[in-house]
Amino acid sequence: MNTQYRKPLPHSGLDYFDTRQAVNDISPGAYEKLPYTLKVFAENLVRKCPPDILQQSLEQIVYGKKDHDFPWYPSRVVCHDILGQTAFVDLAGLRDAIAKQGGDPAKVNPVVPTQLIVDHSLAVEHAGFEQDAFEKNRAIEDRRNDDRFHFIDWTKTAFKNVDVIGPGNGIMHQINLERMSPVVHATNGVAFPDTLVGTDSHTPHVDALGVIAVGVGGLEAESVMLGRASMLRLPDVVGVELTGKPQPGITATDIVLALTEFLRKERVVSAYLEFFGDGAGHLTLGDRATISNMTPEYGATAAMFYIDEQTIKYLTLTGREDKQVALVENYARHTGLWADAMASAQYERVLRFDLSSVERNMAGPSTPHARLPTAALKQHGLLKELHTESGKMPDGAVIIAAITSCTNTSNPRNVIAAGLLAKKANAHGLLRKPWVKTSLAPGSKAVKLYLEEANLLGELEQLGFGVVAFACTTCNGMSGALDPVIQQELEERDLYSVAVLSGNRNFDGRIHPFAKQAFLASPALVVAYAIAGTIRFDIEKDALGIDKNGQPITLSDLWPTDEEIDSMVEQYVKPEHFKKVYEPMFDLKVEYGKHLNPLYQWREKSTYIRRPPYWEGALAAERTMRNMRALAILPDNITTDHLSPSNAILPSSAAGEYLTSMGVPEEDYNSYATHRGDHLTAQRATLANPKIFNEMVMENGKVVQGSLTRLEPEGKVMRMWDAIETYMKRKQPLIIIAGDDYGQGSSRDWAAKGVRLAGVEVIAAQGFERIHRTNLIGMGVLPLEFKPGTTRHTLQLDGTETYDVEGTPHPGAELTLTITRQDASSTKVPMTCRLDTFEELSIYEAGGVLQRFAQDFLKAEEAQVQ
Repeated sequence: MNTQYRKPLPHSGLDYFDTRQAVNDISPGAYEKLPYTLKVFAENLVRKCPPDILQQSLEQIVYGKKDHDFPWYPSRVVCHDILGQTAFVDLAGLRDAIAKQGGDPAKVNPVVPTQLIVDHSLAVEHAGFEQDAFEKNRAIEDRRNDDRFHFIDWTKTAFKNVDVIGPGNGIMHQINLERMSPVVHATNGVAFPDTLVGTDSHTPHVDALGVIAVGVGGLEAESVMLGRASMLRLPDVVGVELTGKPQPGITATDIVLALTEFLRKERVVSAYLEFFGDGAGHLTLGDRATISNMTPEYGATAAMFYIDEQTIKYLTLTGREDKQVALVENYARHTGLWADAMASAQYERVLRFDLSSVERNMAGPSTPHARLPTAALKQHGLLKELHTESGKMPDGAVIIAAITSCTNTSNPRNVIAAGLLAKKANAHGLLRKPWVKTSLAPGSKAVKLYLEEANLLGELEQLGFGVVAFACTTCNGMSGALDPVIQQELEERDLYSVAVLSGNRNFDGRIHPFAKQAFLASPALVVAYAIAGTIRFDIEKDALGIDKNGQPITLSDLWPTDEEIDSMVEQYVKPEHFKKVYEPMFDLKVEYGKHLNPLYQWREKSTYIRRPPYWEGALAAERTMRNMRALAILPDNITTDHLSPSNAILPSSAAGEYLTSMGVPEEDYNSYATHRGDHLTAQRATLANPKIFNEMVMENGKVVQGSLTRLEPEGKVMRMWDAIETYMKRKQPLIIIAGDDYGQGSSRDWAAKGVRLAGVEVIAAQGFERIHRTNLIGMGVLPLEFKPGTTRHTLQLDGTETYDVEGTPHPGAELTLTITRQDASSTKVPMTCRLDTFEELSIYEAGGVLQRFAQDFLKAEEAQVQ
């Protein structure tokens, strides 16, 4: 600790670390010019950085240098149960490995405080129009996840520094925003900014509070949990100046979908964004959180807002203690983190976005950045009716309409707007179409309380939007089964059917196997589409129905005014709602050590929790990177949903067949996501998305869609998993060739674990998404990047080749990929090694995150003995 900078913080009784002095000692006046993000990173260095590298590390920030790594020590790790549980399964497996090698397993604990929220396990089997849907869905969740919840209960008391929030309480990001983040910590007499990593790509949700919160893969989170610094190169920090004021009737969803399109085009991939300007003052904290939540959809790492009056107002609204709210304002003003002090901030570039230009928007049909103005539906060909035969449903049927996801349910204005629209629709006698599966799954129990007090919950229930869960549901592919009659008609007529949801993800194959595509929309629009029942409907002009007087009712007749929304929010959204929910939820009195055995007693027949295999099989063997075969040749924009889907498991899938062989009935297959603690189930999800295109599989000159590959050298096309099994038996090293933006989407560690267990040693791509690249390294997979102008197409690759990597992996190194074709000719291709830091090199050389920790842990134990 660099104590020379520790000073009293006025009016607080606490100390703080004077980062202004430390930075200005290097370059006078430099602190005032730093962006908000770099001020926070600098504070972390001054407080936590080893003294011998403090000067060099601060110089990276002060002078904008990118030639050295600097350490970042997040103050918290936040996990949802899918990746969080998987992380603790890995730690439990690590304890076994440590014990086997003579170490003390009880010493393997998170060093950094870790919060695990069970929020990704519930499927909407009972829709919002069913009575007691919430209770029924929770009962199914408990039954299906008994093995998982048994393990999570063990986690509570078996590990130090872990708090667990059980199922049925809300979504991790919304709970983080409304309660868990203090914005400014007061620990051991020192005040300092809250910073965190989270095992979900939407962790930047709380960036809206001025908190650096970054989504990471489960493997990187494990590394941080275990006390290793997250080593960074100075990121690009981009200013986004918001101008103008939103037009009447425009929601935060409309704004974020427009921003997502804009920022994708501006190529802000991996950047830290800072939103500021007069326009930011017109956005509530809830509006800002909607924007920050969708950070991964525009490709950035973080989306920060300055601390200002809106921050203080929100902390008060959500029931934070007066003393804590006062500390946040005092600290921010004193340390130059308050909005007024940021006027001199200098950015690498500044983008400008006019809020007044935003119109009513949707996004779709398969990517969040494909903005679709509702006024332009006709131009997109969505209004053309195509009836194949008579039936209950039209072509273009909306089969799922879901108000879901922390993206929107953490914004009271968006939820209240949906309730007001429902109220007006009910008054006109409008109904949801009978084929639409509707649901309301808020990310916080506080939402239900203020909707009830405003007398709007009953209005939503009347249209089928009863509360089905307080969890991440439809947005995560947990939309549950359809009515069998509806499913049969979809299959028999092969209808174009869609989902409309207020979430942040709509990738093909994600939301539901029978929803061919999906559209993102505001909660109010979701309600409107449940009434319309089809996407082939001009939502701005066509009549949603006829009232009792025979008058056509359109969207404009139902849309609430801003004044109506604001009045309801002001009157009915209260601090006591949040206090009533969160005070008992966080009354956590768990005694560490209740389970005296530090080793978990694995259940032999479990298909959810199994000792991980990271010290055996392909992972224990030496990586040769010689004579590799291509498992797949993939196009641009491959998502982690393609690489390891999270949605429902079908009986015909490899995972479904395995579960059947284990005696699991089809109704309890659950989702791919929930089985990620069992590698035998989870690895069968590898490249199992039926929407994937593997360019090794061609028919009549076109790529065939499906989870298929071609086994080489036989040249036989087969199901992906069958080929993987064959290659595993042969101990055949593999490579995946891909286009640009490989691994975008959710921060899914199994998208890296699955391919590594299959024997993949190298991914050669045109470009990598940040989180997935670190996950690959965390599993000991080498990411190599083609030089500009070189692609799988220019090299004319078809998968019959063998591949060798020559050279020594090293940050910034140029390695050679030697491609040997069937005629024995070869091509040598220069590749950029994407081990970007020496910390990444250290992890890769050890074989992965867990292997690195085990080696370091045992070495430290041996040194203590000596």
